[in-house]
Amino acid sequence: MKKFFSILSLVAVLSFASCSSVGNLNPMSLLTGNNWVLSSLLGNTLDGSLFSGGLPFLNFMDEGRLTGFTGCNNLSGSFNIEADGINLDPGAMTKKACEGDGENQFLSALSKANNFKVGKNKLTLLDGATELLGFVPQR
Repeated sequence: MKKFFSILSLVAVLSFASCSSVGNLNPMSLLTGNNWVLSSLLGNTLDGSLFSGGLPFLNFMDEGRLTGFTGCNNLSGSFNIEADGINLDPGAMTKKACEGDGENQFLSALSKANNFKVGKNKLTLLDGATELLGFVPQR
């Protein structure tokens, strides 16, 4: 009987320990740990030819700072995680002339983003439940 209670106690301790380690993963730590490179646009596989200057990326930094690249221009703004989602402000941007419409599509989708899902290997920016932009960590 003592052996049974010992095993039961051990299982309970391990269960609580595993729950607390999962609880320690918060969205902010996942966002700020990566340079996120665009992998999908408006729920579709990305057409890299839209971005002649390279693939867009976002970098979420401490204290709510946001930097990135639109495929043509650099941006420097801010972000805020709120109870009901995320607020992104691309802020200041360089003003190089850009070929094609890729930058406009990226910025338009970014301006509509109000929610997100983030995991270790994927960031999805959403408008409600509609996928706008998908990103993967830069390798």
